[in-house]
Amino acid sequence: MSEYGALPPKPAQGPRTAAQPSSAPMKRIGILGGGQLARMLALAGHSLGLEFAFLDPAPDACAAAVARQVRGPYDDAAKLEELASWADIITYEFENVPAQAVRFLEEGRRLVYPPAEALAVSRDRLSEKTLFTELGIPTPAFAAIESLSDLEAAVKTIGLPAVLKTRTLGYDGKGQSVLRRTEDCAAAWAHIQGRSAILEAFVPFTREVSIIAVRSSTGEEAFYPLTENIHREGILRFSRPHAADPRQAEAESYARKILDQLDYVGVLALELFDTPEALVANETAPRVHNSGHWTIEGAYTSQFENHLRAILGLPLGRTDLRGSAAMVNCIGSLPKREEILAIPGAHYHDYGKEARPGRKVGHYTLSAASDDELDELIRRFVPSSI
Repeated sequence: MSEYGALPPKPAQGPRTAAQPSSAPMKRIGILGGGQLARMLALAGHSLGLEFAFLDPAPDACAAAVARQVRGPYDDAAKLEELASWADIITYEFENVPAQAVRFLEEGRRLVYPPAEALAVSRDRLSEKTLFTELGIPTPAFAAIESLSDLEAAVKTIGLPAVLKTRTLGYDGKGQSVLRRTEDCAAAWAHIQGRSAILEAFVPFTREVSIIAVRSSTGEEAFYPLTENIHREGILRFSRPHAADPRQAEAESYARKILDQLDYVGVLALELFDTPEALVANETAPRVHNSGHWTIEGAYTSQFENHLRAILGLPLGRTDLRGSAAMVNCIGSLPKREEILAIPGAHYHDYGKEARPGRKVGHYTLSAASDDELDELIRRFVPSSI
């Protein structure tokens, strides 16, 4: 049962598969996950005439304001089948969805994008770094860690400082420890509670950047302007795209390799460190991404609409900037709505989530006609603590 009773049945036409497409237009989108990304996907899709339902175990999933909810665990076969029986196509909003849930749907000949392999790779940092290496994409030196003795040995090889990260389920700085001295090994290993991990060499970077890429089920590809990001305490605080960034072509080449290797469909974010020598890949996210929220107002086509276009095989929209834009994350609490709306060119996004320390509860976008105008808005209205 969904939160509003059983989802209405799909017209009798059989499940859609890539091998057996239907002539009827696809309009029912199922989403694994019910957070703010699912919410923004649904908002983007409503104007396209699309309907949405999502699977999420949370009683307060914020996407419930704009889509129907099937409440249950992501690996519950009955709940997955309820969603799949209603939907024409299924996608997911975050990489902590179990990869086996996507495989279950694919094995049932359901159309799911991005593919399960992309989710499995991005969920496991070791698999991800191995893929980068195989594709010739620069990445920090790394080693698999299964014990304290593995960690101590890897520190001798990789050197310090270094970062110990759990292989799975870490995000927004969770499941990570920075090692600066060999004496830090025991505490770092205890911090991640003995879970399978990866040790990465610390990268001395000049800035953190990301590229939002999109690939359609037809093979069409597009890339948004490279975005410069500021993190604090492992959480994204501020993003600003640049229309003519000198690293754009390099970032696109790396992202294209990943898209093509995985036969990817949908939006993918690639996070990178900018160093004097080259861009160095940090991680991917097989979904719409926080650093691309500026695209809602700042680009001709938002990342959310282009993700939907991609999975439905529709022509992709323009990805270039409409003037200049920047995004400020609201962490823990929201600023007063009237204060943000008083800023020229500002757009306020409240996710409908309960305020809590460290939680992403909203964002606002600053838009301007030129970089100089945006610089002034940032100087006046972006907190200096970011």
